[in-house]
Amino acid sequence: MTLFEIILISIGLAMDAFAVSICKGLSIKKINWKIIGIVGLYFGIFQAGMPVIGYFLGKGFESFVTKIDHWIAFILLAFIGINMIKEAFSQEKDENSDDLSFKTMLILAIATSIDALTVGITFAFFDVNILLAVSMIGIITFILSGIGVILGNKFGNKYEKKSQLLGGLILIIIGVKILFEHLTS
Repeated sequence: MTLFEIILISIGLAMDAFAVSICKGLSIKKINWKIIGIVGLYFGIFQAGMPVIGYFLGKGFESFVTKIDHWIAFILLAFIGINMIKEAFSQEKDENSDDLSFKTMLILAIATSIDALTVGITFAFFDVNILLAVSMIGIITFILSGIGVILGNKFGNKYEKKSQLLGGLILIIIGVKILFEHLTS
């Protein structure tokens, strides 16, 4: 997997955290660097940690699935991407809260990083530098989450749905690319 693909996956995975960060920014009256850092760290750490867990789970089952790994990667990435796109078109309104407590942020960080766990499983089946991948995922998520808080605070929920749509499309495209490359080689 190339650096460019890892960056695209990182951006795609960060979109859920970005959308939630926008909501946080909407609900916080006055933001500062501490708030931006707290939100960014929670989301960045969990987005980086979950693929590590998935990677080691995937490595444990590698010998059983190497013949169908491309299909697994395609199905997982497409499933995550489709769900993100469905959320982008959903009429349900997310509840905004300015609560930055450990419990609240932990729940949000886990919820937005479950898809990163499944991506980590796919990393186990391909030639991925896991340290580079999780570092990129964590850093990009941290940065985009901070930007999300700022945008949410300044511009409202204008970008939330668009970020989910973009993230979903990126993950689906990467899944199709993996499947196409394997089937044509």
